[in-house]
Amino acid sequence: MNSNEPKIYVLPNLMTAGNLFCGFMAVLTIFEGMMTEPDNFLGGSESYKHAILLIFGACLFDLLDGRLARLGGQESPFGQQFDSIADVVSFGVAPALLVFNIVLIDLPAQAGWIVAFLYLLCGAMRLARFNCMINSPSDDGSKDFLGLPIPMAAATTASLTIFMIWIEEAERELGAGRFVLPILLVLLSLMMMSSLRYPSFKNLGWKSRGSWLGLVGMIVILVVMVKYYEVAPAVACVSYVLYGLVRPWISARWRRGIEEPFDVDVENVETAADSDTDTESKN
Repeated sequence: MNSNEPKIYVLPNLMTAGNLFCGFMAVLTIFEGMMTEPDNFLGGSESYKHAILLIFGACLFDLLDGRLARLGGQESPFGQQFDSIADVVSFGVAPALLVFNIVLIDLPAQAGWIVAFLYLLCGAMRLARFNCMINSPSDDGSKDFLGLPIPMAAATTASLTIFMIWIEEAERELGAGRFVLPILLVLLSLMMMSSLRYPSFKNLGWKSRGSWLGLVGMIVILVVMVKYYEVAPAVACVSYVLYGLVRPWISARWRRGIEEPFDVDVENVETAADSDTDTESKN
């Protein structure tokens, strides 16, 4: 076997393949919705809803591949590059195409293409910057994301789109409110390339230990997300995006109070637990 052949770990890359499959199917489903009733996006709303679910499915696979790689010590350069390629499709092409078909296509002078491509371009550059930084020897060791992560940008776009479809289906006229999405897409594009820092919650994993209150809180949040899927995901995603804007002005104490319940430091917790065990055994 060639010594330069990259290591390919099956399970994490299988999750990445699932991410890419969801992105590919989302693109096909968006085209299907576009062909149903080109002049009325509600005519293809079922296809758009399915596409949005596929984008959220890609987010889940993207979360799992990194967690499984870190859990099994199977992180590799191949996995990083494969993950970025999948992310460009699932979180770059699919959301840009979704918003283009629903709103941007009505903008004059081909402005819709420009806005959609700006989002895709910034997303791809955000991923390239992340890959360069993660392999840089000058990495500061911070677990924060530099710039808004592209999966969160895609989730924000998808969740606000399904919220907009829900309003239209309830026969509430959005009117000019539809054009919030193009503005949002531009803002998300700029935030992906910004120097804002977002918490990554990378310490949170299968072996993480936390308080019962934190566990109950996460279960409640999950139930609310599923039950009120038209509104709750949009609120959660927008809250995360806005948190990155105000985070630099929040005190370290408040920041720990907000982030620590969702970001358990496994090594420190286990060290503390082992120390307690040793103390008990000595007593």
